[in-house]
Amino acid sequence: MVNRMQFYIDGAWINPAFPKTMVTVNPATAEEMYKLALGSKADIDKAVIAARRAFATFSQSTREQRMGLLANIIEIYKGRVKEIGEAISDEMGAPLAMAEQMQANSAIGHLATTLDVLKNYSFEDRIGNAIVVREPIGVVGMITPWNWPISQIACKVAPALAAGCTMILKPSEFAPTCALMFAEILHEAGVPQGVFNLINGLGPEVGAAMSEHRELDMISFTGSTRAGIDVASRAAPTVKRVSQELGGKSPYIVLDDADLERAIAGCIETLFLNSGQSCDAPSRLIVPGSRMAKVTAIASDLAGRYQVGHPRAAGTQMGPVVSRGQWEKIQGLIQKGIDEGATLIAGGLGLPKGKDKGFYVRPTIFADVKNEMTIAREEIFGPVLVIIGAKDENEAIQIANDTAYGLAGYVFAGSTERAAKVSRSLRAGNIYLQGASLDRAAPFGGYKQSGNGREWGRFGLEDYLEVKSIAGSIER
Repeated sequence: MVNRMQFYIDGAWINPAFPKTMVTVNPATAEEMYKLALGSKADIDKAVIAARRAFATFSQSTREQRMGLLANIIEIYKGRVKEIGEAISDEMGAPLAMAEQMQANSAIGHLATTLDVLKNYSFEDRIGNAIVVREPIGVVGMITPWNWPISQIACKVAPALAAGCTMILKPSEFAPTCALMFAEILHEAGVPQGVFNLINGLGPEVGAAMSEHRELDMISFTGSTRAGIDVASRAAPTVKRVSQELGGKSPYIVLDDADLERAIAGCIETLFLNSGQSCDAPSRLIVPGSRMAKVTAIASDLAGRYQVGHPRAAGTQMGPVVSRGQWEKIQGLIQKGIDEGATLIAGGLGLPKGKDKGFYVRPTIFADVKNEMTIAREEIFGPVLVIIGAKDENEAIQIANDTAYGLAGYVFAGSTERAAKVSRSLRAGNIYLQGASLDRAAPFGGYKQSGNGREWGRFGLEDYLEVKSIAGSIER
């Protein structure tokens, strides 16, 4: 049974420095599930001491030793995929099948990809008279979100281990159990004491203490842009590296020669997949204005047939959103869309039909949206799609780029060649053509207020490396 009242520090499960807890609520029922211990700066200080001490030796470990650890973690993790998926489904509301097959299994993908990168990665190169050495950056603080909880943990922990770093993880307090299970897996796999540490807690307390800590060399943060700005501000006085993957308001451009039904179905499926709670969700559908009537007919029909239900019920396509606070925020933005004059063609305010409890949101679509409207500017982080008309390809690109964010973009055209041409003009870190998905070996991250740095594959590993030039006649 997972112990939610202790932290994993220096290779052991220990009690918090001060007794403080919060109640975790099941989003499907709005009922209490269990209590979770919350940490403080005192717990962070203890973990940093352990991680700093461990860094002295782990940073000198061999490539083969770190490869062995990653391989062990993968094998042990495979035996716990089902229970990790169940925990994710219960805590953040993802349909059970999706939580197991996509959420829980994503960690294996990140671990395996990192292991492949590590096998052949060059940590040294010669440039002129210098040897350029890539070394582990040091002790890393990691702050991860609730929406893809184990995926975001794995895509930070795996490359940090591969680089030879030590770390302190603060997972989201809304979905902590998969992180605690991951700590158990790392312990069983033989990760040396002090290399990986886990403390649960709230952002303004534990997250702030990590960001400000003088003995942390780096913060890797995934979450909202608002919280990311706070993390960066707190980290600035210590000039530590800050790598961030933040919010998004990603455009989905459908060009005039595209297969409308296929394109719109792909947009809705991608947006509603995790109840709209994905940072790269395509929440702005930009279509030819001349085909708006056809687009709205297709979109409203698809949304109306979407099955919203309990995460463990057969046939559920979309579960609840994570919390009451998130539900209320989404309801407020739906009301804002109505007030600002957008045309509501599906869904709307309140709980879906047949639901009287839980944090369920009706699959909602607005048409005739102007890009200056609140629902087209703010990240809603829920199953709410806005449809915007464009007179031609150039205006579609202009609308797509007219945002503070730049995490992802989607293009659907009559041919991949035309879609690819449009993609070159989009200011975003990840572009998906014709419904394609991203290989985990490719870099993931954003432009503008969607963050900096890159995760996944070789680029993810390099986020945790420092570069040193050693000039002179040195034999490698």
